[in-house]
Amino acid sequence: MTPAAIVFSLAQVASAEPAAQAQPQPERQPQAEAQPEPHPDLIVPIAHVVTLMTVMRVSEAVIWPDPFARSSLFAAHYGEAFTKPPIFDTSRGAFEWDGDPWYVNTIGHGLFGSELYMRARTCHVPWYGALAFAAASSTLWEYGFEANGVRPSALDLVYTPLAGMLLGEARYVGWTSALGIKSPALRGTVRAVLDPFGELERALGTGC
Repeated sequence: MTPAAIVFSLAQVASAEPAAQAQPQPERQPQAEAQPEPHPDLIVPIAHVVTLMTVMRVSEAVIWPDPFARSSLFAAHYGEAFTKPPIFDTSRGAFEWDGDPWYVNTIGHGLFGSELYMRARTCHVPWYGALAFAAASSTLWEYGFEANGVRPSALDLVYTPLAGMLLGEARYVGWTSALGIKSPALRGTVRAVLDPFGELERALGTGC
């Protein structure tokens, strides 16, 4: 290579460097700010539970007027509920330890517990908080709403929240996963099947 060619090559390199430096650098995209976690809301679940239990208690009085409609014995039944331990009769068959049929205790109280648990979960309460809410609500039902008719059940006090957590968490996972369904009609149907009362209340403006 001749000296003239070397000088020409060096001149080209020197002129290219400022041009490369002058090229605009791509702008950094601002990082999306993390959305704050929604705060748990217990007002809606409490209102839901009180309404549900009121309807259930009135239905008991209509379907089984003896003992649930015998208001003259309400005070005596409450006194018995708070002075004697919960019923747990081991001489009876499995899941009939309180005198109720097994299907009422297993299916009925399982669904009831899942409704208590599910309503708390859909209002942003973590699973352990929803379990505690279901346990507290079950205790309120046994000692507050139903104790004027029958003595509290040890089986119901334990089984209702535990079965409610298992079934309720499965319902909650399905309900949240349904958000990924593209069809609005199918998405709404799945969520309504998994949480019918909650979807109705949200449509009325509860917010969770």
